[in-house]
Amino acid sequence: MNLFYIAVLLFSGMIFGRIFSKIKFPEVTGFLIGGIIIGPSVLGLISPEGVKSLNVVSDVALSFIAFSIGSEMKFSVLKNLGNKIVLITLFEALGAFFVVLLGTLILSGMDVPFSLTLASIACATAPAATLMVIREYKAKGDLVNVLLPVVALDDAVCIIVFGIASSISVNLLEGGDLNFLTMFGLPIFEIILSIVIGIMGGIAFSFISKKIRSENELLSFTIATIFLLASISNIYGLSSLLTLMSTSVIIANLGNVSRRYSDLIDRLTPPIFMCFFVLSGADLNLSSLKTVGVIGIFYVVGRALGKYIGAYSSAKITGMSKDIQKYLGLTLIPQAGVAIGLSLIASQKIPDPHGSMIRTIILGATIIYELVGPLLAKIALKKAGCIEN
Repeated sequence: MNLFYIAVLLFSGMIFGRIFSKIKFPEVTGFLIGGIIIGPSVLGLISPEGVKSLNVVSDVALSFIAFSIGSEMKFSVLKNLGNKIVLITLFEALGAFFVVLLGTLILSGMDVPFSLTLASIACATAPAATLMVIREYKAKGDLVNVLLPVVALDDAVCIIVFGIASSISVNLLEGGDLNFLTMFGLPIFEIILSIVIGIMGGIAFSFISKKIRSENELLSFTIATIFLLASISNIYGLSSLLTLMSTSVIIANLGNVSRRYSDLIDRLTPPIFMCFFVLSGADLNLSSLKTVGVIGIFYVVGRALGKYIGAYSSAKITGMSKDIQKYLGLTLIPQAGVAIGLSLIASQKIPDPHGSMIRTIILGATIIYELVGPLLAKIALKKAGCIEN
């Protein structure tokens, strides 16, 4: 039955992707709409159990997404931009965090554990949606050169902030003591270890792949490396996203190896990404929108506002061009895979009703962000001159 579901995902993605391309929408928007239509909320071609049985598709796609983002980060570009990228990433991520935190605490009167956890997830930006838009329209330019490393680093910041916020929240709910180790030490250690494993994997891959002549063998070796590193990270409770991004950053900057593997990956990933987004659409229950309420609406608006203000102010402070100042924030609106994953962890750590409420808010917000976000990213990239007519 899973093979049938995968066939449905691919056919739906092809059909709706083409329809939405014809009306000048990004393909990823069509993938999501197609997923919603074939999913349990509308036609029911894929049952809720069927969606759950395809979790491996999401795991594989997220692994390739992380690997693809890292491959776009060239040290030569980062060197020219220097510390500006780090500052912009901190501002846009923490801008969303503080706007959502203050809003949920003051406007909605929610408690600290709920507000902290929800706000920490607000930091996340969906790298897959942004990457799909960039690749679909072959976008190039200064905005893209800033956007790609910001999106990649954004996940690192989000994972650190979420680790700290969720640790504080759990301690507050359990009445435990807050100390430096539980708040900062363990989350930061996990981040560092994830990066170290990724760097080691990248060095090993680069050394071994130089001895591989066949393209078929190189493709098999690349896929095996991605799955192995993701598995090691998951077994030890580390961030597979950070590990794989670190691996591909090392590979992307080691001469001829970069071009060989990236050409192979570019040919392999389109159907995987298509399945992932159609499946994400199928997994989003439309009825969840009704239960989100005022807090959910504020989350959608407040996060977008925080991202834009943070990106605009930091781009201005660092002396970036007017186009980057005006349009970078719009490209950071999409939110999906990482946020959905963190909301699941939050629902497991935070007792109900708050845990399930966080999950519902993120799922409801994702529908809106993933429909509007790619379109805003396309408009921003076009306005900044990164997409040719």
